[in-house]
Amino acid sequence: MAGGKGQRLLPLTAARNKAAVPFGGQYRIIDFVLSNFVNSGIHSVYVLVQYKSQSLIEHVREAWHLGGRNTGSFISIVPPQMRAREGWYEGTADAVYQNLNLIEDFSPDVIAVFGADHIYRMDIRQMVLQHVACDADVTVATLPVPVKAATGFGIVEADAEGRIIGFEEKPMQPKPMPGQPDYALSSIGNYLFKPDVLMPLLKRDASRPGTHDFGRNIVPELVAGGHCVKAYDVLSNDIPGLRAYEERGYWRDVGTVESYWQANMDLLGETPRFDLRNPGWPILSGPYDGPMASLVRTRVVDSMIGQGSYCIDADIDRSIVGRGVRIDAGAQLEGCILLDGVHIGSQARLRRVIVDRSTAIPPRSLVGINAVNDVKRFQGAQSDLIVLSRTSVGPDFLRHAS
Repeated sequence: MAGGKGQRLLPLTAARNKAAVPFGGQYRIIDFVLSNFVNSGIHSVYVLVQYKSQSLIEHVREAWHLGGRNTGSFISIVPPQMRAREGWYEGTADAVYQNLNLIEDFSPDVIAVFGADHIYRMDIRQMVLQHVACDADVTVATLPVPVKAATGFGIVEADAEGRIIGFEEKPMQPKPMPGQPDYALSSIGNYLFKPDVLMPLLKRDASRPGTHDFGRNIVPELVAGGHCVKAYDVLSNDIPGLRAYEERGYWRDVGTVESYWQANMDLLGETPRFDLRNPGWPILSGPYDGPMASLVRTRVVDSMIGQGSYCIDADIDRSIVGRGVRIDAGAQLEGCILLDGVHIGSQARLRRVIVDRSTAIPPRSLVGINAVNDVKRFQGAQSDLIVLSRTSVGPDFLRHAS
């Protein structure tokens, strides 16, 4: 499911959807779920897209070639076809309903419905094995989350055998886990279904008004109807090569600018919460034709520098610098994320700033240094985190410098 608008990630989603947002210097967010499928040996994937999908379509076409003549191995983009009815997708369940012909043509044993806008590692085979062993109608991937943050998730109530007996989407008062009053059991939006259970329900759901959403409609109806709906504990998932210092069951919904920034920061340092250097479970993406990064008299601390970048007499502290970036003499970065093709002018100082692709920051710019001025200059600066794009760096940018 890769069709979300990602409005809370604006302006990063002004020209692309959420799944297409660059992440970690060389990836797109969708690369994480696709890597999980490929590493799990699952090579039959339809990517359902909708809003502002051109960037995502081009990335998947260039980065994710599978199959050749093997018709069972593919990653295929599916925009709204309007076969079942006129109009765009009206929810996650409606998106699958409108493409039931693809499921019928493929005749799968299990249907996996996964979101494309989360950062995590997961061996999906282990979830499938539990699903089949339990003869479950539905299996929902779950993870404990702090109760105070649980209002933004689908909250699951499960019995001692892991059978889901309650499911509520984004409740105002999340129900704590038994024996763990500070945590609630959350769905992470990844589901496995028996085809003969899911397909009739999608048809019924499409015939009536509603939000047509898996979390709000489909899964709660299956729970209420007495179907065997099982919880899969993501914390039990074993990833080869996972290091002791990493956060087990790491999963982040990078749906806001703050959570996106924090998840990028989780990649950094000697003992990152999510370590990308794992040959046993690589995160894959497309190639980039450029030289190695060049650091000339540059101080770099706990940072990542992308291929083809050129930094001269710069100071880079706990930042992620994308590919083909130029940082001129005297520039200072602290806690920043620079996407591909950014140019930071000489003597510029940036703190906790995300700079979108191909944006040029003028020399001597001060961003994130003076909170009072930044609130006046930049939308969203009240969170002490600023996002700059080509449209926000106009000719009068320096005139209002901190």
